[in-house]
Amino acid sequence: MARMFGTDGVRGVAGTELTIELAMKLGQAGAYVLTREKAHQPTIIVGCDTRISGGMLANALMAGICSVGANAVYMGVMPTPAIAYLTKKHKVDAGVVISASHNPMEFNGIKFFNGEGYKLSDELEDEIEALIKNGMKDVPMPIGSGIGNISYRFEAREEYVFFMKKTVPVELNGLKIVVDCAEGASHYTAVETLKGLGANLVELHISPDGTNINANCGSTHMDELRARVVYEKADVGLAFDGDADRMLAVDEKGNIVDGDQIMAIIGNDMKKQGRLKKDTIVGTVMSNLGFTLMGEKCGIHIEQTKVGDRYVLENMRENGYNIGGEQSGHIIFLDENTTGDGLLSALHLLEVMVHTGRPLSELAQIMEVLPQALVNAKVPNHKKEHFMDYPEIAQAVQKLEKKFAGEGRVLIRPSGTEPLVRVMIEGKNLEEINREAKDLANLIRRNML
Repeated sequence: MARMFGTDGVRGVAGTELTIELAMKLGQAGAYVLTREKAHQPTIIVGCDTRISGGMLANALMAGICSVGANAVYMGVMPTPAIAYLTKKHKVDAGVVISASHNPMEFNGIKFFNGEGYKLSDELEDEIEALIKNGMKDVPMPIGSGIGNISYRFEAREEYVFFMKKTVPVELNGLKIVVDCAEGASHYTAVETLKGLGANLVELHISPDGTNINANCGSTHMDELRARVVYEKADVGLAFDGDADRMLAVDEKGNIVDGDQIMAIIGNDMKKQGRLKKDTIVGTVMSNLGFTLMGEKCGIHIEQTKVGDRYVLENMRENGYNIGGEQSGHIIFLDENTTGDGLLSALHLLEVMVHTGRPLSELAQIMEVLPQALVNAKVPNHKKEHFMDYPEIAQAVQKLEKKFAGEGRVLIRPSGTEPLVRVMIEGKNLEEINREAKDLANLIRRNML
């Protein structure tokens, strides 16, 4: 049976895969595992993105939390990094976010943070999963006054806005910014923060209705933002995803500036100021080869981990680094927050633009982005880990690896959050790598369906 937890919590189509029964059990098992050694009655805060299924799943989850004797505090629509920050700030026992991040609206997910605001280890997730599969055996269910209580704190989003403005108090007066909030959790916090710092703001996709999150907008669909930045003659465009833990930018010419480039710009600036710990940025195996070459040129070591922000974070904590992230725009500033934070990334990028006085297009030239083709093959979720078990696929992969050896690279991996096998090829000829990636993705799809 496939593992319940992926690289970013438990994900699935709300109502069929991620059911209210499963949400309740995750609330019970999660609350028990994360709070069982506490001498006091535990408290867990809960937030969600703007999906229509968020309220349904939140109530089921909180019912589970209360049934094992813990209190739940519902904070409503909140960015994922805001829940991580508030969990740590208020010294509660755990935090939970109900979100499927950049995925379409019919999906949802449940991810936990421990009392320090960090995502859970694989071991803790496995313990929660084992409890659910064992029918919550030996978990006490209190009665009477031992049952937990639900309270509501919708105003807590103001604390996060205040924290953002205090952490990066950059003056944005005179800067014209187009912001795309993906009809998601940043629709209030990002707008209030940027306006509060003086930006001349053009707002896109800030009217969530429960069904429009990530729909042709946000960091996964940037054509509208690119065009609007050019039309408005803006200095920069900022695109968040549904739960606002990632951010991609657009320069004043309408070009996308991805996570690798953003880390290169900010990391290099931190190095010049003596704030880049151990002169290292943590990336993943998906980072563009140009990112590594930038590091060699600028005297910055580029560490690489498996794909997934949890692995980036583990490496950062273990080795004492303070910036790391992914090409997708999921960037962690460990001196300031415990998880990827799109708004924090945006503010640090704007900070470099302001104090250097240089346009983003010029700053982005710090690294050359080598051509990279990424094609997804949709496959049954329970099969995605086993693509190399198919002889025809294995032979095709080996053939490509041999072909691009020395002049590029081939990376094939299952998605941690979706029923996909991702095919990435890097090389000198974009037309060629696109063709090869599409052919391999089609081969994977045919063999595995």
